[in-house]
Amino acid sequence: MPGWLKRLRGRFTRDEGGAAALEYAMVAPVFILALVGMMELGLMTFANVLLEGGLREASRYGATGFALPDGTSRADRIRQIVIENGAGLVVDEHVTITALIYPSFESIGQAEPFQDANDNDSYDEGETYTDVNGNGQWDPDMGLEGAGGAGDIVVYRVDYPWSPITNLFGGMIGDINLSTSLVIRNEPFDS
Repeated sequence: MPGWLKRLRGRFTRDEGGAAALEYAMVAPVFILALVGMMELGLMTFANVLLEGGLREASRYGATGFALPDGTSRADRIRQIVIENGAGLVVDEHVTITALIYPSFESIGQAEPFQDANDNDSYDEGETYTDVNGNGQWDPDMGLEGAGGAGDIVVYRVDYPWSPITNLFGGMIGDINLSTSLVIRNEPFDS
């Protein structure tokens, strides 16, 4: 190695000026990524809590059987309550609310009963079934859509596709489905 190159190499290896800037340049992106990630997670968790609170308030309204005098349906009012409780983080057109009526708590999420003619533990076309929800077809979930009548068991479910606020995570993970559900028995109201 030529002498001038040895002297130049020696000068750079002894000089510690700028080491802090170099260390900061290596650590800062990781720190910023972690900070933004925590903020995204916090906002997503907050939006999920808002959905849960909105669904709780909406189901309280739905359980009463109360109908607004302006002609707004119970289903529309339930949707309005969930959106109102969203504090601006929940966008109306992306919210999916389902309400399913069941004859008992034990029947929640159960398939309509059928006669398993070939003993394969699954419904096959042509097998005899009991149409619990009255829609003219066998369903893997016997729940009937609607807010129900007096004393009915109702399962409310809200689904919302949460989009990360920053493009930093939006491109990496895409939308995250926030979902919450609640089971209630309607009050014994007059129809």
